[in-house]
Amino acid sequence: MESMESGRKLLEAGPWGEWLKQDTDQRKKLPPPPLQKPYPENAKLIDLVAPKDLTVGQIPLIEAINRRRSHRRYTAEALTLEELSFLLWAAQGVRGIAEKGAATRRTVPSGGSRHPFEVYLVVNRVTGLEPGLYRYLPLDHKLCFLWADSELNKKTAQACLKQAFVGKGAVVFIWTALPYRAEWRYTILAHKMIAMDAGHSCQNLYLASGSISAGICAIGAYNQEELDTLLKVDGTEEFAIYAGVVGKIKTKV
Repeated sequence: MESMESGRKLLEAGPWGEWLKQDTDQRKKLPPPPLQKPYPENAKLIDLVAPKDLTVGQIPLIEAINRRRSHRRYTAEALTLEELSFLLWAAQGVRGIAEKGAATRRTVPSGGSRHPFEVYLVVNRVTGLEPGLYRYLPLDHKLCFLWADSELNKKTAQACLKQAFVGKGAVVFIWTALPYRAEWRYTILAHKMIAMDAGHSCQNLYLASGSISAGICAIGAYNQEELDTLLKVDGTEEFAIYAGVVGKIKTKV
């Protein structure tokens, strides 16, 4: 099948020789795209616990790796704001700005330090947070409250192909891709990198979740149009690429 062949082609190394000859936007000295999607001046921002002040997630790495697995059953216990702060920092936290403001150094790897993602949160049970949709601001280490919707859990589960457990976690993480953030440098090579980078971020979220006695299940099965509509992104310059449901679990893994 042609579609399967094209999918396999994406997994290959890619035309690096061709890319070396391309006049990319970076080589044209065009300005790099923003490292973080802008937010309104009047946005409601919520401070998160600074990485230096975190006291959670202190288990040995070998134990966190051994605990890693997917969970679809969660308790009614809420995450604390400190726990959510830790999870966000682990998945997309910024450690510094590089390349004269053109790149970030983060807690996860990304091809060329492009980090072409935004992280949205469907908050259900987090102490001190109103249920609703939020966006993580990694440069500021804050949350931006977007809106509340009493049907948000139901709509999120619907967009994730009616997987009921999606609406029962404490938080649903949704990664969106902003392709140009990577295309600015890598053009035709950017798209495989974006897919790999999403996996890097989610794996950190898995390890971090296990270290706070929470469970997570990554989600790659979703309706593109429905999830993009839920997030109010345009589906072209920004679109959903991955998701993960996080919640407290009953037993140790």
